Amino acid sequence: MKRVKAVVVGAGVVGLSTAVRVAEALPYCSVTVIAEKFSPDTTGDGAAGILLAKEFPDIPIERQRRWFKETFDHLLAIADSPQAADAGVYLSSGYHVFKEIPCEKKPYWSDFVFGFRYMTDHEMKRFPNHKFGQAFTTLKCECLSYLPWLEKRFRAVGGQIIYEKVTDLHKLAQNYDAILNCSGLGSRFLVKDEEVYPVRGQMLKISAPWLKNFVRDGDGLTYIYPGIRYVNIGGTRQADDWRMEVDKEDSKGILERCCQLEPSLRASQVMGEWVGLRPTRANPRVEREYLHVQGRQVPLVHNYGHGSCGVTLSWGTALDTLDLLRQSLSEKPPQARL
Repeated sequence: MKRVKAVVVGAGVVGLSTAVRVAEALPYCSVTVIAEKFSPDTTGDGAAGILLAKEFPDIPIERQRRWFKETFDHLLAIADSPQAADAGVYLSSGYHVFKEIPCEKKPYWSDFVFGFRYMTDHEMKRFPNHKFGQAFTTLKCECLSYLPWLEKRFRAVGGQIIYEKVTDLHKLAQNYDAILNCSGLGSRFLVKDEEVYPVRGQMLKISAPWLKNFVRDGDGLTYIYPGIRYVNIGGTRQADDWRMEVDKEDSKGILERCCQLEPSLRASQVMGEWVGLRPTRANPRVEREYLHVQGRQVPLVHNYGHGSCGVTLSWGTALDTLDLLRQSLSEKPPQARL
């Protein structure tokens, strides 16, 4: 096959995962990543990065299972390798506790994490305001390390990086044979998708080295995730809120809720605060269309809208994106760019 020029728009965890998958799987592709922001300035850089999925309403559960399993297996292989420390990927054990017994006591992803079980009455005594809990070991992926590691892996197979804000995909298509749109929240403007919207998340970074196990409230609003450098505690889920400034009232509420869940946090020290906008959609958009540019049909594959599951599903949706690209190139070989 003739040499194909592909471009990935976006350099968050979804964009770089997609770029690596394509560059490594399709040696006849030269792949370029174009983005306005790279690590440490992406949404993912502040994310807790714990692999824990939610269920999307309109995507077949088998597809969601595959996305989670692909990502879990990929990150587990890194965690079990000498590259684990550089990549910031490791196993993390803890508790998922609920104030009310959930309808789905055993979620689909429980088949892939390690040691999933219901918590005992004795364990639940630690959480007197909660009625039900799940204990398991999953993976944590710290994007402050993982994104630069992915970028290095991408460059090692000839990938190119361009720092630039993309505002017109038709104009971009004049110079490329395929476009992979991983622009996250930017897709609201780039492809006029009003179904993607921000969900504002605020977290605190605290020093509490005695904490080893994560604790997450089932409502997703209160969580404690021990990491390599600090403990992430949070959070907020404020839909259609574009504020990037730290809200001191939010910080106060986060600290109070987390101290109720884990009283030892009252002895901790706040090291920093962070705000990010999750690119949220009822269902992630992982699909293909074509742009008509100067007599050519340029495949445009979308991969965005993961919300709080960007890290959790990134490698899996990147594989679907690769497959859609591969199909496009076999069905419609690239035509000459005039």
